[in-house]
Amino acid sequence: MISIKDVNFFGKKVLIRVDYNVPIDEQGNVLDDTRIKESIPTIRKVIDDGGSAILVSHLGRPKGKDKKYSLKPIVNVLEKYLKDRVVFIEESLEEELEKVKGKINNAKIVLLENIRFYEGEEKGSEELAKKLASLADVYINDAFATAHREHSSTATVAKFFGKNSYFGFLMENEINNLNKVLFNSERPLTAIIGGAKVSTKIGVIENLIERVDNLLIGGGMAFTFIKALGGNIGNSLYEPDYLSTALNIINKSMLKSVNLLLPVDVIIADEISDKAKIDIKNSYEIPENFKGLDIGPKTIKKFAEVILRSKTILWNGPMGVFEVTPFNKGTYAISLILSAATLNGSYTLVGGGDSISALNQFNLSNFMSYISTAGGAMLEYLEGKTLPGIYAIEKNFQT
Repeated sequence: MISIKDVNFFGKKVLIRVDYNVPIDEQGNVLDDTRIKESIPTIRKVIDDGGSAILVSHLGRPKGKDKKYSLKPIVNVLEKYLKDRVVFIEESLEEELEKVKGKINNAKIVLLENIRFYEGEEKGSEELAKKLASLADVYINDAFATAHREHSSTATVAKFFGKNSYFGFLMENEINNLNKVLFNSERPLTAIIGGAKVSTKIGVIENLIERVDNLLIGGGMAFTFIKALGGNIGNSLYEPDYLSTALNIINKSMLKSVNLLLPVDVIIADEISDKAKIDIKNSYEIPENFKGLDIGPKTIKKFAEVILRSKTILWNGPMGVFEVTPFNKGTYAISLILSAATLNGSYTLVGGGDSISALNQFNLSNFMSYISTAGGAMLEYLEGKTLPGIYAIEKNFQT
């Protein structure tokens, strides 16, 4: 991987695929600018070298050119962080390409309108990719969160740049940190997997079993495993179609000598509410009309013992319904334990929207070694899949 820190962009027009798919309210205010801030180092590198930056992003899933999904509100936030003028280009790449090029020639930083306003984007259109490529001399993909999409601006466009295509600093960081867990981890390596459903994380779990020393499973998905083992789970969430899959994972973990831990006790309630009737029960003995909504204190203690002995820890998915106060203690405890592990010198990587929301809720984000905001792309990378946005650039350097 050639880092852009070793490349000089003086006099170059640089097309940068960023990820500005951020929440914007009806008044046009950006509600969370984290992804915008993360793009700044790559943009600054280009313009500090004396190049010009042409920024491309999507926002939401618009049906045609729906102004509700315009990227225009991003401009003020970018200007605040870059301390420089950003030109917003509303003109169409399809009908007004020469006008777009003229504006780019006279600007240091430009932001193109939502790339998903073009039907060809999500189809990986070569025609759209060629028009994008005609705007610049160099291509940088700095949007890891979209790297699993084979779209025009994330994958197809790279073929028109050859060896003038690179990963930005954010992409480089994501790849390096995930590779550290998957291929270069200090042992013991522990994965903590939570969330609601086994079905969304089968590939991740099966790939991790080949690599980890410990696998801790919490959240709603744990009840599919417990049900498969013959436990009484009351009204707890589980996936009947995945009981055999859960048993296969348990058997595979034993064959691979992986220490797989399921909750031994859980917080149960008759409803998901801060006014619910709450109790703590053995996770295999949940009464009818009750459901498990968080890991219990004995489970927290068992998980903590494993985590604090580990040198590398990956966490994806909450331990319970952390959004409702009575059921957030397990997720909070894991957050605190990971913070302690980081302070003790362990490497901690956290990914997934819910896990990050929990860390932000508990004000513990700064205590992790690395936080991946990529969501689906991170999960697919952890599954061992080849991501189109990464492969498109890597193959340019294989010839």
